[in-house]
Amino acid sequence: MGRFIYDTVANGVDIEDRTLAHLRIVVMNKLRRGESFMFDVEMGDGSGRRSFWMHSSVPLQFHFYGSRQPRINRVWVEEMMLAAGGPNGLWIMPEPSEEAATAVAEE
Repeated sequence: MGRFIYDTVANGVDIEDRTLAHLRIVVMNKLRRGESFMFDVEMGDGSGRRSFWMHSSVPLQFHFYGSRQPRINRVWVEEMMLAAGGPNGLWIMPEPSEEAATAVAEE
């Protein structure tokens, strides 16, 4: 379990390391391009949902508790990039199956 920290530690959200690694790629690429966007995440403690306006002027951290870099699912990253650029913003969607990732790679 990792932690996404936005601005201050008090604004942190626990997110599974594999998911966090994929979110990191999406956020890094969007902000590197100068693109701000909304990021919605369900709180793992049942307290609801939080929305973060992602902008390069706000400090953020991706704290991984595991030591291994997970294998990246390119299809999942692409789906999240599309969501981040859409009207509802980025959200944690289910990871596509390996078969879906393989089928897209073969096209």
